[in-house]
Amino acid sequence: MSDTAVSPDAPAAKVTLWTPFAYSVFRAIWIAGMVSNVGTWMQNVAGVWLVTMLTSSALLVALMQTATSLPSFLLSMPAGAMADLIDRRKLLLLTQGFMAVVATGLGALTLMNGISAYGVLGFTFLLGMGAALNAPIWQAVATELVPRPVLPSAITLNGVSNNIARAIGPAIGGAIIAYYSAGWVFILNGISFLGTWAVVYFWKRKPTVTSGPAENFIGALRAGMRYVQYSPAIYGVLVRTFAFAFGAAAMWGLVSVVVARKLHLSSGHYGVMLSWLGAGAITGALLMGRAGSRLTFNQRVLLGVLVFVGTNTALALVTQIYILYAVMFISGIAWLMVMTSFSTTVQLSVPRWVQARVISVYMLVFQAGLSVGSLVWGELADHLSLEIALLAAAGWMLASTLLALPFPMKSAEGLDLAPAEHWPDPTTKGPIDPDDGPVLVMVEYRIDPTDWAAFQAAAEKLKRLRLRDGALRAGVFSDVAQPTRITEFFYVATWGEHERQHHRFTREDQVVEARVRQFHRGPEEPRVTHFLSFPNTSNVEMATPIATLESQR
Repeated sequence: MSDTAVSPDAPAAKVTLWTPFAYSVFRAIWIAGMVSNVGTWMQNVAGVWLVTMLTSSALLVALMQTATSLPSFLLSMPAGAMADLIDRRKLLLLTQGFMAVVATGLGALTLMNGISAYGVLGFTFLLGMGAALNAPIWQAVATELVPRPVLPSAITLNGVSNNIARAIGPAIGGAIIAYYSAGWVFILNGISFLGTWAVVYFWKRKPTVTSGPAENFIGALRAGMRYVQYSPAIYGVLVRTFAFAFGAAAMWGLVSVVVARKLHLSSGHYGVMLSWLGAGAITGALLMGRAGSRLTFNQRVLLGVLVFVGTNTALALVTQIYILYAVMFISGIAWLMVMTSFSTTVQLSVPRWVQARVISVYMLVFQAGLSVGSLVWGELADHLSLEIALLAAAGWMLASTLLALPFPMKSAEGLDLAPAEHWPDPTTKGPIDPDDGPVLVMVEYRIDPTDWAAFQAAAEKLKRLRLRDGALRAGVFSDVAQPTRITEFFYVATWGEHERQHHRFTREDQVVEARVRQFHRGPEEPRVTHFLSFPNTSNVEMATPIATLESQR
């Protein structure tokens, strides 16, 4: 299967929900992913129901969600760093193969009646590890298969894939459990992973061309965390994501308990409940085109959170299964609307060099919310009551709507995150090892006193970009003898990291830099000077004189 030559910023005349299917590799991987998602949802139903039958503890049942989510909390960041550093195709082959082996092993033990509730939790945790390593890579791959204007539709279609599987998988899984055994569900899930492995194997991915010195694993992890720390838009999405996942975990973790213990119904009804949820999500995807033009991201998330207030309340108080089917259908619409809003904002807000790492942080926060929420609501259900736990979750969701005030979500579709590449390499007296450092960069401006306040505000935004892209420290100083002479500085660990800064600066960042430079009143361009620690050492700070390297960018 040959790769599709896709320009990340190629314009699309008219983008619809179905536009990504015009790209053959995306279409093949989407179909394979949907089949695998069906197997995963069959597995989820079988695993949760099997634990429900093997134990009387609501906590152990709720911990199935934790077993699925906790690996993402532990492994998302390393997975994101690997996805930005290593061939993503090879990583996908590894993760898909691992999950196929684990699912098949669980199926074999179940068919031999050799599994306990704790054993199911253990195998679920292993599958969660595979999923945690796989998820950032899988999401980041979408940016390689379709142009940037088509990416929101591709993200929505990936959500549709998962929710078609949610609508079909639980029903199939419930039927197989009822007529055969949960073990056969696990075996079929293993086969579905092998199908995805085969499609990825025949994908002829183009090798990624990187600019600047290569990053090491630890440095890549730090760069990803630093990018999130100094990106207010991303930070706000993460806060909102955790709050939503924490409250929504009550539904995911306790719905099987509602069906089995409160309503005294069978696994078939549990599967149908999840199928209605998936059907609602599919419907939500079809409605997203119209809603997208009428509702902002903030409004979509707020509406979805309010729906989940009603979802948790209904699960606590309603005893008619058919009413709960309708509730789950509406909840599915809200779930897709919220999750695509979060995911689209994250993926469109970051440049490609750090994309998988930021996605991994987003997924870590989301899974942490689900894991902690499942534990908290499960404990409340065990020690107080199921109804109190669900009503408490509804109260949390209602209170979380206030987060829209300090952390509003903004559209990122118009951002130009292509590398600016407008800084020429500094002129140096001989070669410099990329590991030499630290490095101090100083940019000298002449600023009229009447512009100081405006310059300071603009320079503060530029400082955040310097820190985001690799600086350990940054700031602005004025000359006490010549107050109009103002110097911006930023301090970087190594020469190689500063070279990477050159390639990380985007066209969107260039606008911020231009706002700072417009206050410069000197006859020439601002003077840029580079200082390297003396003598040249491998990333060791020394209280010794500093050697100077001067250049004009």
